[in-house]
Amino acid sequence: MRKSTRYLLIPCILLASCQQKPENRLVVFHAGSLSLPMKALADSFSAMYPKTQFRMEAAGSVDCARKITELGRSCDILASADYLVIDELLIPEYASDNRPFAVNSMVIAYTGESRRAEQINSHNWPAVLLSPDVCYGRSDPHADPCGYRTLLTLQLAELYYSGKAGTMPFKVSDFTEKDTRFIRPKEVDLLALLGNHAIDYIFIYKSVALQHNLRYLELPPQINLGDRSLAEQYARATLTVRGSSPGDSLKVTGTPITYSFTIPHNAENPQLAKEFARFLTDSLGGQKILRAMGQ
Repeated sequence: MRKSTRYLLIPCILLASCQQKPENRLVVFHAGSLSLPMKALADSFSAMYPKTQFRMEAAGSVDCARKITELGRSCDILASADYLVIDELLIPEYASDNRPFAVNSMVIAYTGESRRAEQINSHNWPAVLLSPDVCYGRSDPHADPCGYRTLLTLQLAELYYSGKAGTMPFKVSDFTEKDTRFIRPKEVDLLALLGNHAIDYIFIYKSVALQHNLRYLELPPQINLGDRSLAEQYARATLTVRGSSPGDSLKVTGTPITYSFTIPHNAENPQLAKEFARFLTDSLGGQKILRAMGQ
């Protein structure tokens, strides 16, 4: 009987030891717009480190930070679509470093089935999107950088197009008061609405439009937040969003779109995270993958 008991316990002990090996697991909180790039990065990294087990969680970058600040959760890498999220919400209490790794720009994406798809251009898009028969989507500015960048882009557009021939005069409030039922927590949540024709257009990052083979309208560099030489111009746009915890607020200023990452203080596998960070910033590694995917 004693021998049989020992035999039955061995598998239990082995199972427990297997479950208690977190040294090869990498938990990554990342912006929704990084969903496809992160999968490609993980696949390539796993070829070099075959035992690595990735656990990816996509959300709006602000919500990614709140998982740490409000919920007390841990991750090994936090990759944000806006470097300011890490600066303002995580440093210095929850993280120390903030490393840029990619850039982007804002576009208006659509499909061949979108209403007025054959008419929209860089001059008439405000009139097209504000038409009663057209619906557009955007992400939540309080949860996702793409959401507040949409509003910053609209602020800059209001200034840029003011008095220009061929462009209908408009105010940002004309957009914020229209189609509010199509606001989603993160920008990639809008793709399904666009795909099933519930909406006609979305404000989104150029990289996401490219990765999903969408048509897209390039916006002038003066408003698309994609030109580093126009930082002073972009800074003319500002708004306030919810901060790292209920009751807090965060002032957001227009800046060139810059993605960044950090290894939080509570990372369970900081050494493996550093290896992934080296790969992510390697010009022949992660950077090559990101460039190929539109970033």
